[in-house]
Amino acid sequence: MSENAIKAKIIRSHQRDFDCLIEGTKDVVKATALGNLLKKGETLVVGDNVCLETIPETGEYLIKEALERKNEIFRVLVRVSKKKVTAANCDYLVILSSAARPKFKRGIVDRFLVRAFQWGVEPIVVFNKMDGYDPEEFDIQYEVLRLKELGVKYFEICALDQNYETQYLKGGMHEFKEALKGKTALFVGQSGVGKSETISCLSDGEVELKTKKVGKVGKGSHTTTWSEIVDLGDFYLIDSPGIRSFSLDDIDPEELIEYFPDLKEISRHCQFSNCTHEPHNKGCAFYSEEYDPDTEEGLMIHSRLESYHLFYSEISETPFWQKKKKYSK
Repeated sequence: MSENAIKAKIIRSHQRDFDCLIEGTKDVVKATALGNLLKKGETLVVGDNVCLETIPETGEYLIKEALERKNEIFRVLVRVSKKKVTAANCDYLVILSSAARPKFKRGIVDRFLVRAFQWGVEPIVVFNKMDGYDPEEFDIQYEVLRLKELGVKYFEICALDQNYETQYLKGGMHEFKEALKGKTALFVGQSGVGKSETISCLSDGEVELKTKKVGKVGKGSHTTTWSEIVDLGDFYLIDSPGIRSFSLDDIDPEELIEYFPDLKEISRHCQFSNCTHEPHNKGCAFYSEEYDPDTEEGLMIHSRLESYHLFYSEISETPFWQKKKKYSK
């Protein structure tokens, strides 16, 4: 990097032209990428940290260098066995769930946890609509224990009531805001969990108009994979309509357990390396006395194993090699 280089982050892309946020000043400038940075099959994406230089004669900005990414938001294009990256350098994947309507769905949380571990992005789980929480519907303390085992941060909020005080967990909206300060986050969750309201609340209502679009992050009516980074004052939001599907069908079933780090560690103790972790499997570590589902620890492990089996069955309906054949036509 030369002495004249200016550090910046890409916040919006237009093929070869990019809107870049200059580090320190927060000024947004348009920059053009040099041809060697846009090699065949590769591209720059929102979130990329880059080095800019100006052309003295015109004052225009050039992207001279792309810095190494710490992580990538992507899906695998099965046909060509290649990643399609839509964003980079994300600090948090915020998994928003509802404690009331729609009903809390553990499977959706586990599904997005798979993506978080696949992408190498730290997950945060937020329980919204806690003013309508009914302990008869689900046990939030049990769900939190599952998250603690994975080292996942969690918060309880009511986005429509800023005066809501936490009743079940230690962290509420204030602590959630503090965790996001200076970070870049992507919000995901099923329709109706309150993404728009939560984002508006986090920005003190100053992005009311933007959230009409932002609210579709996770699952919405977008059909493109266009992304941008929105400055919400204290933190940055990756608005990526392309991340809207709950499907995991681009993951190779044989790699799935890699994205269940708690289960992967236990699976190392199975007697056979090709163990499918079913009750009838001889020497399966999950059915040893240590992980007896009648114990609290065993119950948690088996609840995670249940999600693993569900996802494994789902993505194995069509053999992975056949998916490649199908998509190559």
